Order: sequence, then structure tokens, then C-alpha cells
Amino acid sequence: MVHPLHGPNRFKLGVFAANADGGLALTRVPERWPALWREIVEVAQMADRAGIEFFLPIARWKGFGGETNSREWSFETLTFAAALAGATERIGLFSTVHVPMIHPVYAAKALSTVDHASGGRAGLNIVCGWNPSEFDLFGLEMIEDRYAQGLEWVEVMRRLFAGGPPFDYDGRFYKLRGVSGLPAPVQRPRPVTLNAAFSPVGRDFAARTADFLFTTFTEIEAGRGHVEDMAKRTRAMGVFTTCHVVCRPTRTEAEDYYEHYAVRMEDRGAVDQHMAGKQQFSASHDPDAYRLYRKRFAGGAGTYPLVGTPADIVAEMVRMAEVGFAGTTVSFVNFKAELPYFIAAVLPLAREAGLRDT
Repeated sequence: MVHPLHGPNRFKLGVFAANADGGLALTRVPERWPALWREIVEVAQMADRAGIEFFLPIARWKGFGGETNSREWSFETLTFAAALAGATERIGLFSTVHVPMIHPVYAAKALSTVDHASGGRAGLNIVCGWNPSEFDLFGLEMIEDRYAQGLEWVEVMRRLFAGGPPFDYDGRFYKLRGVSGLPAPVQRPRPVTLNAAFSPVGRDFAARTADFLFTTFTEIEAGRGHVEDMAKRTRAMGVFTTCHVVCRPTRTEAEDYYEHYAVRMEDRGAVDQHMAGKQQFSASHDPDAYRLYRKRFAGGAGTYPLVGTPADIVAEMVRMAEVGFAGTTVSFVNFKAELPYFIAAVLPLAREAGLRDT
């Protein structure tokens, strides 16, 4: 089986952050996503039937405070993907893994398990970590050179995936003896791998470890520079972005709801905490984003807003494809309530626009 991220569609789509309460939205509206397991399964199956390429969870261990303490309720992502493997048929199932918190020998075994359970649909989203309170939860210090640790972590996993004889590993961060572990994953030489990076050192890491980069931008045309930057580092990598969606029959309806949930009903304390932590420790956004786009952080963790009619949404996706993006993730205030309209109204227009064949 070809992994869906290597499939035929020009512009690929993924559902992002449905494993955590609130998804990406830091809002107090009563309809905010509760991340109940039975509803997550319904959304995954809905996306699977629609031909959406992948399901991508966030890895969170603590919430962001405020009124809702959003994302405190979240499902661990390796077991999450394994559980969804039996409930879906075609969609790619990613696990988002924090390098410092999860040992590479365990991660390799778990990811191979998901790959076999899903028939070769597993994916890995590598995160080197940025949130000090989550490091504290594990009793870990947040080291400066996290990407160096990430490189060793990936090297151990890749040697395990190769399926050779037991080996010793004597690195700066990992000193291991007699390392082995079967079965190797179904995908060869390894499961599809993503990495989200914005800083130069992060993108160098992505170029060495991943098949696809995830990045953010403030405006679509500015994304062209991100795509070109990665092409200089490696031409073997596709570049994705990430968006939050408010799609309604009229632009006025969409803009009114966006203003309602992301401004009038924002969870101010959670937004303040999230923005401060990201700005100080993550380097995941353009510095101007924190000054100009608070609404985007409340609306979707600082991702780009796709707000308007189905035609508006598709026009924006066409622009993304034209500057070189391979696809985007989408998130909603309530996935179960809003994804059906996106599938019914946006995907046919995306096919007509030449973005998708299936």
C-alpha cells in the first residue's frame, strides 16, 4: 500500500488536533470540541471515507490554563493511532512524539506496531519539545541543544527500522547496549515522517530527518519564501502548512462566527499563556504574528485562517498550491459539526480547481 501522503492529489489535506479538547481553538464557546473518543472515531471515519489523506494529533501533556485549560484533556498519540487503525481503512495515521519524553527504542517499537496494525499507514511527527512546564512534568531539563538530541533519537530509530543485528550506540544523549527490536515497519525504509520547524536550525533538522516540513506563515505569498528556503536545504521534501477553518454558506456568516468565538469568546488566560510560551521557547512563528494576529492564536493556535464560503476556502488553497505548498491541515471549533460541510461543499470545488483527483 502507498502511504496516502505519497498519493496522487496535488494538494493534500489532514485533520489536525482532534485528539485534544478544543482542538486548536482557545475559546469559551459551549460547542468547543470536547474530544470524546466516540466522536473522534466518527470524525476519523468521516475523513477516511472522504479521501482526506491523514489524521494528525497534537502531543500535549498539560493544558494552557485560563477558563478552559484547553488541551489538558488529550489522548496520547501512539496509542491513539493504534486504536484508530482498526476503525479506519485508508487514511494515514500519525503520532506526534516529543523526543525528550519518549525513548527512541520504545518509539520505534510502538510506531512499527501502528504500521502493522494499519497496513502501512503509520506516520511520525517529530517534535523536539518547547514547553518548559511539560519538561517539568517529566522531571527533565529543557536543554538548549534539543535538535542535537533529536538527531541521535532519529538515528537510533532508523537503525532499529533497518532490522539488522543488535547494535550498541554511544552518543552524547543515548548510550545503549545490545539494541534490537522486531518487527520492522511495513513501510520501507521507515514510516512517513513530518517535522514542524520555523527557525534555521529547526529546518536543518527537518531536512535531515523528515519527508515533509510543516510551517506557518502570516500571509500566503510569504509562504513562497518558506518553500524556497527548504528547497535550498533539500529538494526531497514537501512543505505543508496548517490552517483553522470557518466555512459557511456566506462570507458574512463565517466572519461573524470567527469574530464570535475567537474575539468575544476567546479564553484570554489560555491565549496569553500559549502566546507567551510559544514566543519565548518555540520559534514556530514569524515574530510579527504575535503582535498582529492575536485573533489567530485564539482561533487556531496562530495558524492561518481559512474563513469564508466554500469557494473562498478553495481559492485560498489554490493560492497555497501556487506558492508551492503540498497541502495543509485543517482544524475546526467542532470537528464533528463542521467537517461534514467542509467535505460536502469544499472538496468538490477543490476537485474542480485541479487540487484533488480523488
